[in-house]
Amino acid sequence: MVPASQLAESLRRHDRDRYLSALFAPADRRAAVIALYAFNHEIAKTREIVTEPLLGRIRLQWWREALDEADRGAPVREHEVMTPLAAAIRQHQLSREHFDAMIDARELDLVDEPPTSLAALEDYCAATAGRLQRLVLEALGVRREDEAAAGAREVGIGYALVGLIRAIPYLARVRRHRIPTEIVDEVGLDVETLFELKPSAALAAAVAYLATRAREHLATARTRRSALPKAALPALLPARVASGYLRDIEAVGGNVFDPRLAARASRTVLRLAWGAATGRY
Repeated sequence: MVPASQLAESLRRHDRDRYLSALFAPADRRAAVIALYAFNHEIAKTREIVTEPLLGRIRLQWWREALDEADRGAPVREHEVMTPLAAAIRQHQLSREHFDAMIDARELDLVDEPPTSLAALEDYCAATAGRLQRLVLEALGVRREDEAAAGAREVGIGYALVGLIRAIPYLARVRRHRIPTEIVDEVGLDVETLFELKPSAALAAAVAYLATRAREHLATARTRRSALPKAALPALLPARVASGYLRDIEAVGGNVFDPRLAARASRTVLRLAWGAATGRY
């Protein structure tokens, strides 16, 4: 079994923002939160490490079978993420339905066509990041709390939308994008110009469209703040990260190719610390 410190270091390298969020979980639950975020990274990277969709589906099926083993209490296959994840599942009785939804949604990553509508993109975000944050709630001991679950879902959607905005340059370099077709058509975005890594007014308009929806989801999550138990806060802190990135993106006029955005990412620690200190996500 990989030591917890090594798994945490791996998460820090590959998903720094979620790693930093996990540090604000109580010490006795932090390992479970880190295992969940590491699992998310493992299935999220599937599209990037396979050469064809069939191999991606085989890889995702591996995770389904490993989760079956964890649910049955059977010996779990040795894996740097699956081993601690199985321990977290058994210790905190994490809901299988959330894992299944996340894996099923990641099969959409194996198709290079972007979603047709914003609604379809939001459904994808809810099934991936939204379900992830609900699992984190369970790992924190927050269960049967409808307001907390709804808030976590909204935070997850908003966070994921911001992540997709920030991923535009990376995907464009490999001639892919996840901007819904209806938005591309509405703003008149020239996809070839996007793939040439050139900023444009149309791209800025598309980014603004997605950013607005992200803000709305985060705002909806915050309307539930007074009804949430204090224990739920670490699962909702990613909202502060997302809001910070939205301000950064707005500051550069929606130009996701602006190099200043990378420098601003270093502010994540302060944003999370302030949220944890004030109890505000």
